[in-house]
Amino acid sequence: MTILDLQKPTVITSPGALQRLAEQLLNEAIVAVDTESNSLYAYQEQVCLIQFSTPKEDFLVDPLALEDLSPLAALFAAPEVEKVFHAAEYDLIVLTRDFGFNFANLFDTMVAARILGWERLGLGAILGSEFGLKIDKRYQRANWGKRPLPHDMLTYAQLDTHFLISLRYRLLSELKAGELWPLAKEDFRRLRQVNGRVHEEFSGACWRISGAYDLSPQRAAVLQALCVYRDQVARSINRPLFKVLHDRTMLAIAQALPGDLEALGQIPGMSPKQLRWHGKAILQAIRRGRRAEPVYPPASPRPDERYIARLETLRLWRKSRARRMGVKSDVVLPRDLLNRIAARNPHKIEELTPILQQVPWRLERFGGEILTALAKG
Repeated sequence: MTILDLQKPTVITSPGALQRLAEQLLNEAIVAVDTESNSLYAYQEQVCLIQFSTPKEDFLVDPLALEDLSPLAALFAAPEVEKVFHAAEYDLIVLTRDFGFNFANLFDTMVAARILGWERLGLGAILGSEFGLKIDKRYQRANWGKRPLPHDMLTYAQLDTHFLISLRYRLLSELKAGELWPLAKEDFRRLRQVNGRVHEEFSGACWRISGAYDLSPQRAAVLQALCVYRDQVARSINRPLFKVLHDRTMLAIAQALPGDLEALGQIPGMSPKQLRWHGKAILQAIRRGRRAEPVYPPASPRPDERYIARLETLRLWRKSRARRMGVKSDVVLPRDLLNRIAARNPHKIEELTPILQQVPWRLERFGGEILTALAKG
């Protein structure tokens, strides 16, 4: 099938149509799902489109035209309907955050491809190699909050789910052939552990700016004041933070501490337009930061040297096991579980079991090896 062969998707914009779609999808054994958000165009991004595909039809649900998406809740929570995503984590986060959905019975084609050792994991690349399609990537960064959506964007959205079910069957066959299906199922179950939180707490956000830890405490206070100003502006005009001031520009301001508009205009990344709009307020933020108490980075407890040694022992074991299996290291054991094992230092299977209770196949296959590695390490 080519893009020209696609039937037009059904666009859902009314409560009645949404209710009928939800009832129809609940009668399917398998449904492909994707979302489009406006993260590059809003302070707090929102889900602007939800795509669904069955083996026969494609649907585009418009959340901006619908006040209540609760009819879809039963579908996402239904254990009897498999929901197929590609790179599900972000979709699950925003669907949980915006609509409070819960999820059961997931299949992630990107996770499956990674377990199988596929080199290229982006959906566009996979659709090209597996189905001979060439996808226009410019729409990845499009403003999905605009209405009406042009035909080309609707087609792009449709393609994000149209082939996922066929891809799922190909991947499932390879996973079973490679005896990796039980491992994949564990990772699909772990995907459901989302909390709908996308933005971190503001109090620590500035320390994520590259170079912030190299600032003196007083300059860090200036950076903090700049962060507060940028957040207030971005929130008031509903724009992403980087569209108010880029991180690199903020850091350069905190380093240079310009005292007037002329000096501020010499800061790399400070455009004449930004200088006109924000110049005086930025200078005020600099003065507030210079008068404020010095700001120190959040304290991080120094890891115990025995913990570090155990972690290195486990990493070496995992790397060796992954090489024998022909997979990436974290496919053998995800990093969070590796860290938890190193922290708890189990000596027997009864102590390891609670740590790996979410991944019983891995516990059965690797439990003895893990305990042996720790004992030798």
